[in-house]
Amino acid sequence: MLEIQDTLVSLDLLERYFCCDLGKCLGQCCIEGDAGAPVTEDEVKKIEEILPQVRPYMTPAGVRAVEDDGVAYVDEEGDLVTTLVDGAQCAFTTFGPDGMCLCAIEKAWRDGKVDFMKPLSCHLYPVRLTKYPTFTAVNLHRWNICKCAEILGKKQGLRAYKFLRGPLTRAFGEDWYNELDLTADEYFRQYPSED
Repeated sequence: MLEIQDTLVSLDLLERYFCCDLGKCLGQCCIEGDAGAPVTEDEVKKIEEILPQVRPYMTPAGVRAVEDDGVAYVDEEGDLVTTLVDGAQCAFTTFGPDGMCLCAIEKAWRDGKVDFMKPLSCHLYPVRLTKYPTFTAVNLHRWNICKCAEILGKKQGLRAYKFLRGPLTRAFGEDWYNELDLTADEYFRQYPSED
C-alpha cells in the first residue's frame, strides 16, 4: 500500500495493466454482479434532478424499475446502490445496436443534456473506494469479465492508474493524482517491473 495524502492506495493500481476493451466485454460490468453501482446521497439527489433528461435514453424496463423503486436502494450490505432491473442490470443500462451496454446517464451527458457524467463509482471502475474514519482505501477490483481489459492494458503497456487518470482526478483532485504519478515513478525506479 502507498500513502497518498489521506488515502491508502493498493499496489495493484500501479502494478496491474488495464484498458477497457468494450468491443470484447460489451460493458458487462453494468449488468453483472449482485447489486447496483455504489452511489452517494448527493449523487442520488443529482440523478433524481436530471431524471427527466435521462429517461429518454433508458430502456422501458429501466424506466419502470426507477418509477417503482426509485433511482437507488440500500443493498444487503447496507450500501446505497443504483436500482436494478429484475435483480440484474443497472436500471440506467441501455444497449447499442451491437449489444454493447451503455450508460443512459453518460449518453445524456455526452449529448449535452445534463451536467453529470455518471456516478463516480462507475467512472472509477475497476477501482473501488472504502472510506474509513481517517483515510480512504483505494483498491483495484479484479473480475473475470475484465480479463480482456488486463490483456489489452498489458499489450498497450498501460497501467491501471494511468488508464484511470481522469476518474482518479475527479475523485481526489489534480494534486493527489500528480503525487500518485510521482510516487509510481519512484516505486518503479526502486522496484523495476519484470514484465
